[in-house]
Amino acid sequence: MDPFVVLVLSLSCLLLLSLWRQSSVRGKLPPGPTPLPVIGNFLQIDVKDISQSLTNFSKVYGPVFTLYLGRQPTVVLHGYEAVKEALIDHGEEFSGRGSFPMAEKITKGLGIAFSNGSRWKEIRRFSLMTLRNLGMGKRTIEDRVQEEAQCLVEELRKTNGNCAPCNVICSIIFQNRFDYKDQDFLTFMEKVNENVRILSSPWIQVCNNFPSLIDYCPGSHHKIAKNVDYIKSYLVEKIKEHQESLNVANPRDFIDYYLIKQKQENNSQQSEFTLEHLATTVNDLFGAGTETTSTTLRYALLLLLKHPHVTAKVQEEIDRVVGRHRSPCMQDRIHMPYTDAMIHEVQRFIDLIPTSVPHAVTCDTKFRNYLIPKGTTIITSLSSVLHDSKEFPNPEMFDPGHFLDKNGNFKKSDYFMPFSAGKRICAGEGLARMELFLFLTTILQNFKLKSLVHPKDIDTTPVANGFASLPPPYQLCFIPV
Repeated sequence: MDPFVVLVLSLSCLLLLSLWRQSSVRGKLPPGPTPLPVIGNFLQIDVKDISQSLTNFSKVYGPVFTLYLGRQPTVVLHGYEAVKEALIDHGEEFSGRGSFPMAEKITKGLGIAFSNGSRWKEIRRFSLMTLRNLGMGKRTIEDRVQEEAQCLVEELRKTNGNCAPCNVICSIIFQNRFDYKDQDFLTFMEKVNENVRILSSPWIQVCNNFPSLIDYCPGSHHKIAKNVDYIKSYLVEKIKEHQESLNVANPRDFIDYYLIKQKQENNSQQSEFTLEHLATTVNDLFGAGTETTSTTLRYALLLLLKHPHVTAKVQEEIDRVVGRHRSPCMQDRIHMPYTDAMIHEVQRFIDLIPTSVPHAVTCDTKFRNYLIPKGTTIITSLSSVLHDSKEFPNPEMFDPGHFLDKNGNFKKSDYFMPFSAGKRICAGEGLARMELFLFLTTILQNFKLKSLVHPKDIDTTPVANGFASLPPPYQLCFIPV
């Protein structure tokens, strides 16, 4: 038989097999657009605005639907009811970490963010307990954040620095903070920040859907791997220093607690507490606790420039409650409903992680009369929750009133999910909330914000919104008051 005919027949058989497999699986999954062989529904998705694509699909297929991102099915949850029902009401079943090939290649399934099963449960339990031992949610951490806020204010008097969130994490992990001019520290921080920028690019969305591109194609994804190698080598040096000076009776920071735990588990062949796992976990803590908070702070200052009437009301509240002669503290927040509402509205409006980090079902799961096979990736549209027009009238407008009742008191909302929800909710949520409140109130207590352009000409549209929504670059002046 002619080789060309054999090739055509072979390809035809593979195509028919692919279509048959997709059809048999689709019969049990939620509805969705018909996928093409190999590439699935990828061509129907705008990689520059995935959230809007998901919203468009939800209008046709409802709040629970299936997309094929490449050859694998992904179930999408759109809207508060579906997200809440899955992540909270069925939290255990939806607690797996879904497919994120770029991260998987780097972490090798280690760390707190992209691990699964018993490994994830053990390292998350250990990390939360250790962070509490180090003062998370207590006055000791608040003191560190207040100290860093004052250092930030002093730096802003000289230049526009934003190293503060990273230094708070450094104080927890390394015990000590770094000078804002420390070149090693600045390089380390830039590597962390650059990785988040690259992860938010359209190209990475392509790579995550077609993982073979990661190994065989040139592109910015190789820069992520190089940055991670630099970050890990930096962390390994810090770990070695800790090993040499470790005092089991007096742990100083996260690394010490981990090394002590490792010694305790030395005789266990199944122990998850390896040095590689430590480096990956610390890298996760920096990624989650540094760039996300600093991006939110940058976006908050941009929105305050855009809306000077909001800034004026916040500063009036700071003057009335805190004054000029002491540092803001967390106890002030209950007496500052407008400031609290402003910070919540910043997080709602910017929609920092639009589709969260992928989840997966940990077992065959019946959900709304559909059968979702074990291991299926789940995408939760946090955008659809944070921008729900029934809960937040005019959701595309920046308005602290979304979190205020008619009497001007702060109003909680179940729809406020910038940290996700359920078993995989961000482990550093409490620290992030504290940092945002103390950093922003301390800045606004000490400075007036001056834009170099008219507020109506300020563009707040994100420059990227793949993995994260990143603010456009801008300039502002901090004028001491």
